Amino acid sequence: MKDPRPCSIADTLALVGEKYSLLVLREVFLGVRRFDRIARNIGAPRDILTTRLRRLVEAGVLEKVPYNERPQRFEYRPTEAGLELEPVLLTLMAWGDRHLADKPPVDLEHSCGARLTPVVTCATCGDKVEHDALTPHVRAPGWTPAGPVST
Repeated sequence: MKDPRPCSIADTLALVGEKYSLLVLREVFLGVRRFDRIARNIGAPRDILTTRLRRLVEAGVLEKVPYNERPQRFEYRPTEAGLELEPVLLTLMAWGDRHLADKPPVDLEHSCGARLTPVVTCATCGDKVEHDALTPHVRAPGWTPAGPVST
């Protein structure tokens, strides 16, 4: 089998695509930053949670910050790169609320006072991103939108 398509989605999923990694980020974004509380809220085995946290710290998504010296204890805070993932989780949550839940288990209120409904918009024109308005321009050598260039 030839190499799969080069893709930033695949690269991102290699880091945060595992269920517990995304749930760790959910908890951190909700303000839950200590290991025991994260473990309780996501139900991950402690060894798996330790591995996921270590990987997210090594990748620069979270930072491990001491909050107590004796005994030494740490909490996990999002880095700038980590905060950039929050809209991704908000969009996943909104999709799940619409398609999987009878009633959303969590509502997020925006600073304007309304219930948040995340929308992806173009940073240049401000328009809502719709599938039909997108045109892929593949930059990976040897690839087209349909797949690898025939040799």
